[in-house]
Amino acid sequence: MPSSRKALFVFLLSLLALAGLTGCGPSKQDSSIPWSRPADWEGRIPGMGK
Repeated sequence: MPSSRKALFVFLLSLLALAGLTGCGPSKQDSSIPWSRPADWEGRIPGMGK
C-alpha cells in the first residue's frame, strides 16, 4: 500500500509541475494591439491645430 501511495503522489506532483511549466501564451488577438502608434490628439499643444 505505501508504494502505491508514493507512486500516486509522484504522479500527481509531476502533473502539477508539468502544468506549471507549460503556462499560458498570449493569444494572437492580444499581441496585435498597436501600442506604439500614438493617437491623433497626442503630441499637440491643446487648443492649437485642428
